Amino acid sequence: MSNITKYDLFISVGIDVGADFSWMSIALPNQTFVGKPFKILHSDLNSLAITVSKIKEAEELYSLESRIFLESTGIYHYPLFCYLRDKGFHVSVINPIITKNSTNINIRKVHNDRFDSKKAALIGLKPDLKVSLMPSDFALNLRNLSREYYDLMDNRSAYVNKLQGELRMVFPQYLKIFSKITTNTAMTLLEKYTSPDAFLSAPKDEIIASIRSTARFGLTYAQNKYNSIIQAANDAKAFGYAVSSNFKRILLYIRFIRQYDEEISAILSDMHELVDANKDTDFVKQIHLIESFKGAGFLSAVSLMGEIGDFSAFRSPKQLFAYFGLDPAVKQSGKFNGTKVSMSKRGSRIARRVIHTMALISISKNKDGSAKNPVLRDYYLLKCQSKPKMVALGAVMHKVCNIVFAILRDKKEFQIITPEQHQKNYLKARCDFAA
Repeated sequence: MSNITKYDLFISVGIDVGADFSWMSIALPNQTFVGKPFKILHSDLNSLAITVSKIKEAEELYSLESRIFLESTGIYHYPLFCYLRDKGFHVSVINPIITKNSTNINIRKVHNDRFDSKKAALIGLKPDLKVSLMPSDFALNLRNLSREYYDLMDNRSAYVNKLQGELRMVFPQYLKIFSKITTNTAMTLLEKYTSPDAFLSAPKDEIIASIRSTARFGLTYAQNKYNSIIQAANDAKAFGYAVSSNFKRILLYIRFIRQYDEEISAILSDMHELVDANKDTDFVKQIHLIESFKGAGFLSAVSLMGEIGDFSAFRSPKQLFAYFGLDPAVKQSGKFNGTKVSMSKRGSRIARRVIHTMALISISKNKDGSAKNPVLRDYYLLKCQSKPKMVALGAVMHKVCNIVFAILRDKKEFQIITPEQHQKNYLKARCDFAA
């Protein structure tokens, strides 16, 4: 976020953005409006040209420069923002939370696009207004790709759950044979045979050959899996119920899962190509800095930086907490103080998801039983003594967010430092500064 520091007079142009059209209102410094709200048709170049002329007419008439304020509405404000910016106007984007929580300018309960454009224009006149920074094209590309990646993963998970549901009805024992039902071997066998009867009637050598062709293990593994499948098929004939549509849906869900896997792999490849093509930029250097944190891989680092956009907009970890929606939702009025405090969750859903994953990895153990991040794991266990596990995990997420801010601020790779060593370093730096 960035503060508007100029207190000189200007004309405020508020635009309520929609998918196909927007409404524009022009407000003077004394909070009076110039004319009526104007409807901007996004697909009509003449309408866009009239919009520009109306703003310039107001500037000439009142001898004041204009500042345009658009409410952030997903992706719809980008074309209009870029169009007006390229025409030489000072354009800013307002977080919709600000416009929704602003004081109503009318006693009547009114909510429509015309009224919202007027409200945006009046909000633009506030000297302490915080506006959002538009990300660079590179950051926007990575943000779009990472968000699409997570959407595809969520849709894929939905079809995996549907596949498991069908198998629990017609072939429940099959689910326990493989570590995951989405492994290539498990889905390939289901595509070929699908039903318990098909497995029982198929030649042994054929099934074993299919297992060996899709799994990286040897003959013994394939024979053991074959025996487990035949046992599961016999058990399914004793417990299980199926109609022909169940098997059709199993094949359909497998096709969907494979299609999602292809698209997800393509998106990851596009991310790598974008990062490699811009490897000398500060943005990519910041991605590599986040990757140095044990628990953040390439995808986590790219997704997090894509959501952050321009790190220079954040001056303290608290601003980053609020942007991610990790800040507490405080409820207090008079003598009442709410005790059930939870995360506001107003910020980026993807960023919270990444921070949550990084926190989970940080408090987990390696295969040899050692902690992946001893400092954060000890902190988590200490919190668990007095707090529920999810509250303790939320505290770890705050610590991870602090670490991410420090990494990007200091431009140094992450190193695990104990609290005692951190205190020594702090006192030493403080003494050096005083000297």
